[in-house]
Amino acid sequence: MAKKAKVAKTPKAPKTRRSKPEWMRTLGHAYAVARKAQPLVGVWIALAFVAVLSIGVVIGFVLGHPIYVTFLSIPISLLAALFLFSRIAERAAYASIEGQLGAGASVLMSIKKGLHTVPGVAANRNQDVVHRSISRAGVVISGEGGQAVRTLMTDERRKMERFMTGVPVYEVLIGDGEGRVPIRKLQKHVNKLPKKLSKAQYREAAARMRSLGGPNVPLPKGPMPNMRKVPKR
Repeated sequence: MAKKAKVAKTPKAPKTRRSKPEWMRTLGHAYAVARKAQPLVGVWIALAFVAVLSIGVVIGFVLGHPIYVTFLSIPISLLAALFLFSRIAERAAYASIEGQLGAGASVLMSIKKGLHTVPGVAANRNQDVVHRSISRAGVVISGEGGQAVRTLMTDERRKMERFMTGVPVYEVLIGDGEGRVPIRKLQKHVNKLPKKLSKAQYREAAARMRSLGGPNVPLPKGPMPNMRKVPKR
């Protein structure tokens, strides 16, 4: 009697792990950065949640509706804890890149709405570097480095005034000290510049600036991811 041929079992496809959503990866990265700078960040977040919730419970008893007010206090407590976390993470992210070459470009490039930045358009042997941005305020020439960077910024400003006729040009010297904008205040400073261009004028100016080409100076890629992962408030 002939033996039955054994049928080879088809191997099972390996189970693929589902990748975490982008917001979870962003939150995890931000927490790791914040914990490195502030080891007790988890404790502070928990205290903020408990403190706001406790205030809500007390108010609930005073008003005679403890359960109702407590339920209302839970989302408010979560928002308070998230706000505190975002502030700590933001400060930690700025501290992690402060003083590094390209830190200013990192902050400027993290502004996704209404600002287009070309990093490293000029530099010198001292590693002073100049970046060029365009927004509805006009052209923003920003510089990082010592006093010699002012010369580079002046040259770039003259170039932009010739090429971008009629478009306002601003200079921003990044760093600590008189006449400089600290890295942690750079985003706020740039966003506060008065809008001088209409949307159509901005699109035209941005297209003209893009025609100048990309960066002329290779910048380290280290600082860039840190600023992109800061949770927005």
